Amino acid sequence: MKRLWSGLLLGLLTLTSMTPLFAQGEATLLFLMINPGAREGGIGEAGVALAEDATAIYWNPAGLAFQYEDPEVDTRLEGSLMHVNWLPKFNLSDLYYDYLAGRYHLDNIGTVGLAVQFINYGENVQTDVNGNEIDRFTSNEFALTGSYALKMSENMGLGVNLKFAYSRLSDVQVDAEQGRGVGTTFAVDLGYLYKPGFARKLNIGANLSNMGPKIAYVDDAQADPIPTNLRMGLAYRLVDSEFNRLTFVYDANRLLVPRDEEDRDGAFLSYLVSGWKGGDFFNRLSHSMGMEYWYTDLIALRMGYFYEDPNYGARKFWTFGGGLRIAIFGIDFSYILASVDDHPLADTIRFSLSARM
Repeated sequence: MKRLWSGLLLGLLTLTSMTPLFAQGEATLLFLMINPGAREGGIGEAGVALAEDATAIYWNPAGLAFQYEDPEVDTRLEGSLMHVNWLPKFNLSDLYYDYLAGRYHLDNIGTVGLAVQFINYGENVQTDVNGNEIDRFTSNEFALTGSYALKMSENMGLGVNLKFAYSRLSDVQVDAEQGRGVGTTFAVDLGYLYKPGFARKLNIGANLSNMGPKIAYVDDAQADPIPTNLRMGLAYRLVDSEFNRLTFVYDANRLLVPRDEEDRDGAFLSYLVSGWKGGDFFNRLSHSMGMEYWYTDLIALRMGYFYEDPNYGARKFWTFGGGLRIAIFGIDFSYILASVDDHPLADTIRFSLSARM
């Protein structure tokens, strides 16, 4: 091949830090799996059963249904913004990720939300086999998500997302290929949140995300699946007093893209069955857990741990974070302390800003 899509290679490099190794050749649009929100980032990247702010659009859209229950305390409108320099160990200043989300409550209708995810891979150089520069191009991807959530009862909420995804890895045609490195698709997320009446300090959540058609960059015969994922978890309030709150959270993730190439050729809905094949159910789960402490509604401290089986990604890292609430504004930060010094995610710092009104 005389030309090289360096944007594609950089994309693969980025994805190494986000998903199990076996998934790299089995799914694309893996930026959809980057977890937004510095709050959740500080508690081991868990949040499917917490989902208490606008980032619930990502973590569990059903969480939006419980965010306006008391007009004296809750606000109809909230917005959240996060920016992070991605994979700081590589010192790539133009590799970054942004997330913007907002939600609004409508009386007698439910809560609606809108979110934008964007990752920029920066400028890349296209060369020939001798290393001579042919062209330059930029690579990026984004997704636009609309969300709707409704309380089905006092302790159960359902949510649904509809998202449009656009991937622009390269706009340069390669040799005799008929297409370029640009593709689009859509996907649906389904969320569930339950607050048992017999255990009012407990939340149970689940989110089935990124169910949608494959995305084709060159032609339909070479289309790739998107990362359909099942996230399940719980949140339990260990301490709940006037001035102190301490919450434990746990999430388990399971990527549902089949490992077998023949199964991947099926329709995306078939992944809900074929994605469980292999006899390695527990090994393919990733685990997130953490603790969050609040002093009144002013200051938060957080820590967590993320674990993945050595044969399926081998990511292991501690997370730490904090938060501050002043009037209608909130600021959160989180830090990843990887167990291996040269881990791509090591020293990743997230900051997010939110406002409620």
